Amino acid sequence: MSENDHVNLEHYSKRQQGMSDTFSAQGMMREAFPRDYYGGYKAAVYAAYRFISPRVKKKFTPRRAAAIWNGEARRIDMEEAAALEAALIEEHHNETKRLRARLAALDEKIAAFEKA
Repeated sequence: MSENDHVNLEHYSKRQQGMSDTFSAQGMMREAFPRDYYGGYKAAVYAAYRFISPRVKKKFTPRRAAAIWNGEARRIDMEEAAALEAALIEEHHNETKRLRARLAALDEKIAAFEKA
C-alpha cells in the first residue's frame, strides 16, 4: 500500500472519526462497490461477496456481505476489513481509469468539432 492510499484510508479510521467497525466497514463497502455502477443493491452486494470471499479464510456469504452493506453486522473481522480496504483502493484505481478514458473520449469529440 502506498503512502497516499494510507492517507486516504485515514478517513475510515474509527479512531479518527469515533465510529464503530461496522459503520466504517459499511461506508467502505458502499464506496468500493457503488450501487450506481453495479446497477443496483443486489448486484453491488454480490460483487462485494465475489471480491471479499476469496480474500478471507472463513466462509464469507452473500448474506454476510448484505449485513455489512446494511450496517447490521455485529462485528467486522480483521480479514474482512483488510479486504474492504483492498476493494476501496482497487475501486479508486478503476474510477481513475474510467475518468481518464472519459476525458480522452471528450477530447476526441472536441477535436472533431474543432475540425468541422
